[in-house]
Order: sequence, then C-alpha cells, then structure tokens
Amino acid sequence: MKKRTLKYIYIAVVLFFALSFVAKFGGPAILKAYVQTSIGNCRTMPLLCITPGKEIINPEIDKTRCSELLPYTFPGIEISIPKGFTVIKGRVTKVYYKKRKYDAKSPVIYLLYQKPKFFINLFPQLQKQGIENNYEFVNRTMHAQFTNIDNLTDAFFVIMKTIFTPNLGDQKNIKMIKFATADKKGFITYNLTSTENYFDCDVINSDDAFFKIYIKDKGAKLDLNKVLVIISTLNISNIAALDTSK
Repeated sequence: MKKRTLKYIYIAVVLFFALSFVAKFGGPAILKAYVQTSIGNCRTMPLLCITPGKEIINPEIDKTRCSELLPYTFPGIEISIPKGFTVIKGRVTKVYYKKRKYDAKSPVIYLLYQKPKFFINLFPQLQKQGIENNYEFVNRTMHAQFTNIDNLTDAFFVIMKTIFTPNLGDQKNIKMIKFATADKKGFITYNLTSTENYFDCDVINSDDAFFKIYIKDKGAKLDLNKVLVIISTLNISNIAALDTSK
C-alpha cells in the first residue's frame, strides 16, 4: 500500500506543479490550452465534456438475477458476477486496466477497493476546496468539464477524469448516469455497442469506502439494469484489512 500511495502522491505533485506554473502566468484560457495540448478537448475526447445525464434512485433489483451470479471474495470486496467473465482484483495505479493482458481477448471485470478518505489523504490540498471525502472527490471528477475550466482546481479535475476513466471504446457514444441506493451511491459511465459493452462504475458506500468496477463485456450480454444488479451485491469483505496493511 505504501508504494501505491507514493506513486499517486508523485503523480499529484507533478500534476499540481505543472498546473500551478501555468496558472501563475496565465488565466483560464492558458489553462484550457495546456489541457487541450496535453490531453485533448471535447471534440477529440468527448469524455471531457460528459456529465451525468440522469439520476437513478433506488432502482428495482431483480432478486432472481442476483441468484444467478457467481460470488467472489477478495481483500476489501465481496461481489457476485455473471458467468463467463474473468475477474481481476486490481490496485490503484495509473491506467492499469488499459495495459493488462486480459483486456484484449475475453469478457473481463476489474475490481478496486480503497478505504474511506483515500483520495483526500492523497490530495490533502483539496480540503481547502471543501472536498472532505471519497464521494465528493468522485462527484467533482465526474462533473468536471473542459469548457468550464476557470481555475487550477477545475483543470486538475478534468485531468483526473481522464486518469480515472478506463477505455470505453468509441467515446462518441458514451453516457453517464448518477445512481443512489440505501447503502451506495456513485456514477456509471458506459458505452453500448452491437458487439461489446463497456461499463465503468465508481461506487461509494455509506461508510465512504470507494469501489471501482470496470467491465469490458465482449459479446454485449450486459445492459445497465444488469450492471445495477451486480453493484447491488457489492460489499466490503471481512478480509479488507489484508488489502490495506501492505
């Protein structure tokens, strides 16, 4: 865990240093130019301007579908997954899910877990912006837009949005929703095609623990309702401490 934390801190320091230098010598236009040059704009990367289009509150979960899923338990995570998927418990490293060998051949689901206030501990500067927990960090990231960059913090979250979001295929068709249940809330960014579907689910539970579920659904067997069923099975496992004490 120490090595992973140091890696994220290094990324944060470099990012803030670069943006601070740009912000010191220019205003919003310069910041936008910096982001556009280093990452892209709304035309080249539509993700930079996509925000939640709707909110789903307490979706009805088909219990029959839950019983058809296979249970998995990892450090930090208990979840049930449809048959036919390779399931991988990952670590928080930059774009790790874009480089794993499993990404190309078969249907795959990547899982992440982090403790409450994980992101605030990595980026303590954000507390000055009123961001105090994992949910507020994720919420600000998902609502970040290239066109709304007005200061250093705006630019930071736009860049974090690209780091935070895995490969979703052709971005021209991606959408995002916000959801809330009795014990979880978060965001699902997804892309549905005729041959494969992508779902990036950022989930925060009532205790502010953070989970990411990234699904590459080759064969396009899943839809948004089925993904919400998967999320409904998500819980912290009894062996969570093993994941955060290394």
